[in-house]
Amino acid sequence: MPQISGKIHELTVGQLSARSGAAVSALHFYESKGLISSRRTAGNQRRYTRDTLRRVAFIRAAQRVGIPLATIREALAQLPEERTPTREDWAHLSEAWRSELDERIKQLNRLRDHLTDCIGCGCLSLDTCVLSNPGDVFGERRAGSRLMVERKPGDAQGLSFGS
Repeated sequence: MPQISGKIHELTVGQLSARSGAAVSALHFYESKGLISSRRTAGNQRRYTRDTLRRVAFIRAAQRVGIPLATIREALAQLPEERTPTREDWAHLSEAWRSELDERIKQLNRLRDHLTDCIGCGCLSLDTCVLSNPGDVFGERRAGSRLMVERKPGDAQGLSFGS
């Protein structure tokens, strides 16, 4: 990894990429989404402050655990004066995200546990498939292998079931 002199207070996009491990295209994407910012030189080149390294590390860590970029952007926007996240910020945000992640883990475990049942049935029947019809919510209305969405007068949900 290239070393950057302590005298340099701004990084090029290439230097930021090399130090953070994020692709240049990812950095450009993060900037387009308002997650990081740069200034432009007279030659229209991007320059990032050194603290952008910590912001990128924060973004990538949050992404690795499945936090959507929109949620990350909201979290970063709530920091005072758009400062770089600290260890305390991460602890606070990760606690807030914990319940969301726990729920996703439960859903994935249910999916994993019922995946062989679905493949075993072969038909993806809405009557019995736990993936297409969790909790058999459609079974009360009508059994069948297809669900056709149609608008019918007087049908509050706009759903009718075909066979």
